[in-house]
Amino acid sequence: MGEQNANQRFAAEVTIEPEHIARARAHAMELGATPISAPVGAQCAVIAAASQALNIVEIGTGAGVSGLWLLHGSPRATLTTIDKEPEHLGAARQAFADARIPPARARFITGRAAEVLPRMNEASYDIVLVDADPEGVIEYVEHGLRLVRAGGTVLVPRVMAGGAVADPVRRDSVTTAYRSLIQETQASPAVIGALSIVGEGLLQLTTVSQD
Repeated sequence: MGEQNANQRFAAEVTIEPEHIARARAHAMELGATPISAPVGAQCAVIAAASQALNIVEIGTGAGVSGLWLLHGSPRATLTTIDKEPEHLGAARQAFADARIPPARARFITGRAAEVLPRMNEASYDIVLVDADPEGVIEYVEHGLRLVRAGGTVLVPRVMAGGAVADPVRRDSVTTAYRSLIQETQASPAVIGALSIVGEGLLQLTTVSQD
């Protein structure tokens, strides 16, 4: 456990967060909208850059930290972000404006993801990031896998549930949902899955072409 904590601490210390994202993080903490960690954000940015993402969906806006990281990795992308909290969306709008991101590159949708996602076009996005109500994570990931193109990626931060997923004694509904999601996707031939345990954890699922 000591070695793992040291690794986590080192990863956090060496990750350099751009100033505009650090400002958004500070505001998020003031609002109580806990953002993804900088190491997880950096991983998301790398995936966005590597996939040359142009169309991204974010389920759970918070105060804009994760969206800013994704656009940091893929500056030409357009981000559609969904959140049920108008206050969070307002903070994200301000963070994007402060970062001088053109309005045309970000679309903010106020609403419940379960109601918005079914209306979105399938196989139309390069990345879907799922960071909303943990109780609905399996449903949101299913939608995400429908929305991404062949070879697109679904990202799920916080997937280790604060360490609860690795504890076999923990069997509450949220922990069980995350654990089932990890296990089932790792065994699925429809995706290539990888689990990172840096920060709060990040599940990465890239769809496989069925051709």
